[in-house]
This record gives sequence, structure tokens and C-alpha cells, in this order.
Amino acid sequence: MIEWLNNIVYGSVTWLNLLIALIIFLASLMLAKILSVQLRRSLKERMSRENLDLLTKLVSYGLIIVAILWIMPTIGIEPSGLMVAGGIVALAVGFASQSIIGNLISGLFLMGERPVKIGDLIDISGQMGVVEDIHIISTTIRTLEGNFIRIPNETVFTSSITNYTSNPVRRFEYSVGISYADDAEKAIKIIKEIIDQHPLALVNPKPQVYVETLGDNSVDIMIRIWSPAKEWFAVKMELLRVFKDELEESGIEIPFPQRVVWFGGNQQQEVEG
Repeated sequence: MIEWLNNIVYGSVTWLNLLIALIIFLASLMLAKILSVQLRRSLKERMSRENLDLLTKLVSYGLIIVAILWIMPTIGIEPSGLMVAGGIVALAVGFASQSIIGNLISGLFLMGERPVKIGDLIDISGQMGVVEDIHIISTTIRTLEGNFIRIPNETVFTSSITNYTSNPVRRFEYSVGISYADDAEKAIKIIKEIIDQHPLALVNPKPQVYVETLGDNSVDIMIRIWSPAKEWFAVKMELLRVFKDELEESGIEIPFPQRVVWFGGNQQQEVEG
């Protein structure tokens, strides 16, 4: 059997060489299949189906190509000439597509690091919006105005990213001014009661309500509240309205800027500004 494997098929290639080449090729197919399955399992929550299919194909075909180049000398094919020609072509393509390659590599790093994911509200270099899709080459976000922006992954990877939804809770704040003639403690008590009654105003972290400054026209009360990140804007807008209504119903004035102008000695006129 061993002697038969040593028989020459053509040139200096024996049946043993062909058998080794076949085993390596089949092993590369199996390994490519295993890697594809593992990639799909680990990245199915991080990438869209189209991008994941593209990535698994790139990995599989790349592995098979490496295996073919490896077994070519075994079956009597010298790859040096092909590699030189391929190297020249690759060099030319590389210079022509540096940005594409950079975006591709950045996309792979983004998928591994996961600083953002689909559905996150983010700010990238002043562009704020919700992540709609993360492609191999670029990331698409939908702005709060409804516009879609395609950002190259290299820009995403090298820019400072503010992710507003990665943390499950988010804080918002107001500065509410009341008249100097009104009771600040009473206003703070009313505000705290409103916060306590709202189902989406979190108890932990604890909300803060306190007198912050004594302004020119009002006593300014700072209000800081935490709420679920996905609901924070709606809660912020709702509570602002409720604070105004409840404070006014309780007889607490929210003043507007005023100026006192003097004419002559004892005459004065209050002018709204």
C-alpha cells in the first residue's frame, strides 16, 4: 500500500502528494464551516443578517484560498509566479482603496468592541441620531429630524462617541425660578411630591431638589431627576408642565424678568422686560 502511494502520477507528484493535498483541502473546508457557525452564533446579535453573511463568506473563502496556496507546491504547481502577479495587483488595489480597507478594518473592530449597537441614541462628532444599521464599511444613523446619515466606520471608530442609551437610566434637570415673596421650602415640597407620584421618576438614584442660586429676578430651584433612558425625554417634558401647573395652583409665582426704572427723585415705574 505504501509503495503504491509512492508511485508517480505526473512529474514528481505521487499519489501520496495528492492524498495529502486532498486531506488539507477537506480539512480547510471543515474548518471554514466551523468558523462560520461560530461567527454566526457570536455575532448574530451584533450585526445584521446581510453583514454577517458577508463576513462569514470572507472568512471562509479566505481560509480556503490559504489552503489552496499551501497545497499547490504539493501537487506540483509553483505559486511563486502567481503570488508575484497577485502581489502587484493587490498593491495597486490597496493604494486605490485605502479608505475602503480602513473602513472595513474599523468595521470589524466596531463589531468586536461594540461601542454602539442598533437602536442606540448616539452623538458622533456632533451628529446625533439613532443607529439604524452597522455595515462592514459604514454605519447608518437616523437623526432626530428623520434624516439618514451614512458615516464611514473609520470615522466612527476614531471619533468620540456619546452613547445616550447604553446606560439604562439617564438624568435630566431643570432650573425653576420662583418669586422672592414665595416660600422656597413649600415649592420644594410640592416639587418632591410631584416627583414621588410619577411612575417613571426613579427613586434610585435619588432625585435632587434644592435652592441653587438667588437670581436677579427669582429664587432658582435646581431639580435633577433620573428616569429610564428610553423614556427620559417624555418624562422630562411631562414633568415640566406638571411643575408649572401645580406651582401656579398653589399660589407660587414663576416670575418673568423685571426692571425698576427711576424718573427724577421719588417717581418710579415698574417696566416688564
